[in-house]
Amino acid sequence: MLRHNSGSQWSPLSKWRLLVLRMTPPLWLIISLTSTLLLTGIKLRGDLQPVELRLFDGLVRLRPELEPDDRILIVAITESDIAAQEQWPMSDAVLAQVLANLQQHQPRAIGLDIYRDLPHPPGSAELSQQFQAPNIFGITKIGNPDNPTIPPPPQLPPKQIGFNDLILDPDGVVRRQLLFAESEGNTFFSLGLRLALHYLKFDGIEPQNYQQNPEYMELNNRVFVPLRYHHGGYSNIDDRGYQILLNYRGVQPAPVVTLSEVVAATVSPDLITDKIVLIGATAPSIKDEFFTPYSVSESTAPKMPGVFIHANIVSQILGADHGNYQADNLFWFLPQWVEIIWLTLWGIGGGFLAWRIHHPGMQGLYFFLGIFAIFGTTYVLFLFNAWIPLASPVLALTLAATGVIAYKQIHNFLHDSLTGLPNRSLFLDRTQQAIAKSQRNKSICGVLFINVDNFRLINDSLGDLAGDQLLIQLVERLKNSVLLGDTIARLGADEFAILLRNIKSVNNATIVAERIQTALLSPFILNGHEVFKTVSIGIALADTAETRAEDLLRNGNTAMLRAKSLKNIRYQVFERTMQVGGLDRLQLETDLRLAVTRGEFVMYYQPVISLKTGEIVGFEALVRWQHPRQGLVTPERFLKVAKETGLIIPIGRWAMQEACHQLAIWQQSLKSNCQIIVGVNLSGRQFIHPDLVDEIKGIIQDSGIDPSGLRLEITESVIMDDVEATIRLLHQLKNLQIKLSIDDFGTGFSSLGYLPRFPVDVLKIDRSFIAHIGEATEVENLAIVRTILMLAQALNLDAIAEGVETFEQLEQLRSLGCEYAQGYYFQRPISADHATQFFTSHPHW
Repeated sequence: MLRHNSGSQWSPLSKWRLLVLRMTPPLWLIISLTSTLLLTGIKLRGDLQPVELRLFDGLVRLRPELEPDDRILIVAITESDIAAQEQWPMSDAVLAQVLANLQQHQPRAIGLDIYRDLPHPPGSAELSQQFQAPNIFGITKIGNPDNPTIPPPPQLPPKQIGFNDLILDPDGVVRRQLLFAESEGNTFFSLGLRLALHYLKFDGIEPQNYQQNPEYMELNNRVFVPLRYHHGGYSNIDDRGYQILLNYRGVQPAPVVTLSEVVAATVSPDLITDKIVLIGATAPSIKDEFFTPYSVSESTAPKMPGVFIHANIVSQILGADHGNYQADNLFWFLPQWVEIIWLTLWGIGGGFLAWRIHHPGMQGLYFFLGIFAIFGTTYVLFLFNAWIPLASPVLALTLAATGVIAYKQIHNFLHDSLTGLPNRSLFLDRTQQAIAKSQRNKSICGVLFINVDNFRLINDSLGDLAGDQLLIQLVERLKNSVLLGDTIARLGADEFAILLRNIKSVNNATIVAERIQTALLSPFILNGHEVFKTVSIGIALADTAETRAEDLLRNGNTAMLRAKSLKNIRYQVFERTMQVGGLDRLQLETDLRLAVTRGEFVMYYQPVISLKTGEIVGFEALVRWQHPRQGLVTPERFLKVAKETGLIIPIGRWAMQEACHQLAIWQQSLKSNCQIIVGVNLSGRQFIHPDLVDEIKGIIQDSGIDPSGLRLEITESVIMDDVEATIRLLHQLKNLQIKLSIDDFGTGFSSLGYLPRFPVDVLKIDRSFIAHIGEATEVENLAIVRTILMLAQALNLDAIAEGVETFEQLEQLRSLGCEYAQGYYFQRPISADHATQFFTSHPHW
């Protein structure tokens, strides 16, 4: 006995294939990297910036707010304050009094976030006197071409002036701030920086140039790295000047008192002494308010007053001096190349999970966990003042996973799930391309059609799992027998095909066939058993310009059937002489047997019309074969073979079950609106089957139908075969409360003497008598139809005319008093769904 030696399978061909496969990156990795590269380009273009900024706002709102900074006091000018002063801007006298009351408690610095470039008497002299203090800071507005500048208070020296301009992102939200800027040799400091530096100067802290990069400001060993256009979620902003990303403390950054409280001298000295006092308007009527990350939308959250934003800026700068109070409160960012690696890792992770996990539920779970991990990592780092992009890694994960899943769906649609080989559809497409290329290059391509001999025996004896193992091992041997560019496909349960490209002659194809046969000399190991298997191979070449892929495959199949019929000959080359009726008959029988096991049959329904009311009263259920290659096949093409082989029994049983199932649906949906009858044909083989009655009874019970809606149709020739036995059987069927019909009546030479003894309900007039009844020369057919109708009326039977195709035939039948009819004139056989729609549309003839 030959033993399988796995080492003998490694031919130079297979070693070259393995080397190429090892050098090729996994497809999921290619998809993941491509998705990440595409996303990186989108990010660099700035298309993700709006989303990232919104997510940044969400992170700010989600993290815990800090307590108000007790180093700062905000003096808010409210609507009540303005009403109390009865004017705006407030007079110089009021402002001078406010400054005087504050100075009594020795604040470190006072910042006026209100414009005082013009005098507002009375009290101008008193205000000028207050402005002589070195701890009072005023504001100016640098402005831009669309927003002109506003001068500072003329009484204050330049070192006590800071600009209060705020930077708005493209969506109008304040997230960053300019600390200082240079223009025409002049350096402009922001109000927040002026106040913070003055405050820190009392602690001996002065700003310095960072040693490693003199362009950076260092304050108490804390480096203020300027914000750049690509930091965090930004990718397309104007980063000129020295900007930082604002680290908001919360909605209220510092303790707040009103202007009236300061004027009345009711403010606790502890809130003022040694603190930074910021004076600014919070009244909405002043319109000094801005959108911040805390403003979810204009309608759901208020804007933040400018003085509050400046307080946040001051607190952020001061934080560098308080090691025990969020000292490290400046945002830090990943280098751009690290961000790209970060995106790539998530893209690879998403693609890998989508590739390895097949269950949709598990895919969704891992996808959710991946997004949760990204968000969790981003949020935790955000708590430590790191802003890394959130949308881009989520999109990297999503795009890569979606791309891999989409590829898998397309791959599964075009490939066999067990072996991973191309299926028939993809194989035909590649074959057609190979044929076109061979015609251009004046070369030859060919197909090997392979059938595993007696494959069903493996499933029956060792089980389906062993059959799957056999196919997988067989595929490996096939792969090792062909060239790298050749295509192997699985066409059916035990059928394979190989596309050979650029062969010189039929000898090249036969060499491959012999190589396959040699590879199969070794046994397959299935569940510990040694199993020898043979295959039958058909070879067909595309050597004419008229050859189509379907023709080439069919020719290969024909040659395979010839090889199988010759027993000891394991492969055959297709010849035109093989196309004879016997092989067509054999192929039809083979396909029909496969159709029964694969469930390739479908039910169609043709309506039966009442000629009195013009409405649908029922349907005839008709079997159709959904052939995988030939499409919809009518019974005329396969019924004879089904009867001869006995396959009509399982086909008929399935048809009865399917028709009763559909009838149950109609009866349930229609309820008492009307009664619908479905007719099902019984073949002669079914009629003489000993278990027919019990089988139909079981189907009726399982489907739960009202049996009066079921009509069995038996041809006249079957009924007349054994009259006495037929009568007994018909009575047994009638006891099931179903209706019975004699089909094709008038063609079976029945004896009218037996007809009254048949417990039937309907006579169906054969279509051959209906075809020409509207023509003047067809007097005989007209007389036959009239006689059948009179006979049906005399026996109290219904009559249905089959094959009505013209209006003239319909009118003739109505004039003869025919009760029911069916045919193409009313409707061709249609699917159950279309039949339901057709019936509920209430057509009328």
